[in-house]
Amino acid sequence: MRATRTVQKILSNYEGDTPGVKANLCRMLMHGKLGGTGKMIILPVDQGFEHGPARSFAANPAAYDPHYHYQLAIDAGLNAYAAPLGMIEAGADTYAGQIPTILKCNSANSLMSDTAGKNQAITAGVDDALRLGCSAIGFTIYPGSDMALEMFEEISALREEAAAKGVATVIWSYPRGEALTKEGETAIDIAAYAAQIAALLGAHVIKIKLSTDHLELGEAKQVYEAQKIDVASQAARVAHCMQAAFNGRRIVVFSGGAKKGADSVFDDARAIRDGGGNGSIIGRNSFQRPREEALEMLAKLVEIYRGKA
Repeated sequence: MRATRTVQKILSNYEGDTPGVKANLCRMLMHGKLGGTGKMIILPVDQGFEHGPARSFAANPAAYDPHYHYQLAIDAGLNAYAAPLGMIEAGADTYAGQIPTILKCNSANSLMSDTAGKNQAITAGVDDALRLGCSAIGFTIYPGSDMALEMFEEISALREEAAAKGVATVIWSYPRGEALTKEGETAIDIAAYAAQIAALLGAHVIKIKLSTDHLELGEAKQVYEAQKIDVASQAARVAHCMQAAFNGRRIVVFSGGAKKGADSVFDDARAIRDGGGNGSIIGRNSFQRPREEALEMLAKLVEIYRGKA
């Protein structure tokens, strides 16, 4: 399949990368109903590790089966499917070549104490991604955590290995930890900072949360006010995060968060589109719904990113 000019332009922004990495980015950008548009919708299913099985799948028991998620991503025409090692392994042969996959290489869990520090364990590696035919590895970092420097070093090493072997890197950049208030985790200055850190670490695709208009850091607040940076609307905040991601030279997708009403999901997507974001990475808001309802919602998201809804 020939890459569209839009995709070729995106790939041209990755000047230091090998043909192998660019080929895997191209696979994701050209796949599914949004293929060739420069927009992406990715299904992430790491919530069983993060939150536990019942909290993740009891609302839609079919989702306990890893094959369910592969099939949902394929039938919805999504760009990629992301999950930890066990989930990818459980369907890698049945669905080989049918959907680009992202191997999530670190995870946390809800059984750790509040004093453990915000961190994640490395649970898979680049060779696992190659063995399973994955297009990319995924890795979470927690800017604001006392463990952040260790996480930065871990992804730097994994990213170097992945790039050398032609595998792309997706970084989940989720501010949280001892340095931040709860409100600060989604503050616009922190969200933009998180995007910048992920880009500087060499992420090919950056995953961040949608932000609020709260400004967490005093020194940053002074700059935002002095320079009159527009953070009033969600679309404006998305645009500012794209600026932080090398002025849009890196692909940025925005997480869907906890399950919410469909109208809220659609409003978020319109703000991402209007702000110049590359798309959504949407898990619980899809797989916790009945299959047909999820497919209908994802189809409308495709139309929104195509500018038709």
